[in-house]
Amino acid sequence: MNFTRFEHLNVACQDIDATQQFYQTLFPDWYVRAQGKSDNGDRWIHFGNHQFYISLNDYAGQKRLQQPYEGIGINHVGFVIADGEAMKQWLEKQGIEYYTMTAPETKHRIYVNDPDGNEIELVEYQPDYALK
Repeated sequence: MNFTRFEHLNVACQDIDATQQFYQTLFPDWYVRAQGKSDNGDRWIHFGNHQFYISLNDYAGQKRLQQPYEGIGINHVGFVIADGEAMKQWLEKQGIEYYTMTAPETKHRIYVNDPDGNEIELVEYQPDYALK
C-alpha cells in the first residue's frame, strides 16, 4: 500500500572495481551516485541513475555461498532495455558471454553473469505488451 518504486539492490563483490566496470559496460549512462567506506574500512559504491542503483560492497576474498537456481534465493534480476539486438551486438563487441530465451511477451530475453556470478536478465518487451 505504501510502495512507490524499487530503489536498489545490495551486492557483495569480490572485486568491486571489476563489478562496477561490468555494470558500466551494460549501462553506459549509469554513474557513481555516492561512495565511501564502511565502519570497518570496506569500500562501497552506489552505482546507477536517478531512479535506481546497485549498492556494490567490497568483500574481497569471500566466496559465493548460493548458486542461482540451486536452492531458495534470488535467481536473477531483470532490467528492461530498449533494443535487444543492439544490446547483443554491444555484448559481443565487449566480449561478454550471454544466452537468450524466448517468451511470447518479449522480443528479447538476454542473460549475462556479472563478475560475482549474479545473473542479470536484459529484457525487451513486445511493443503491444503492457505490464500488468
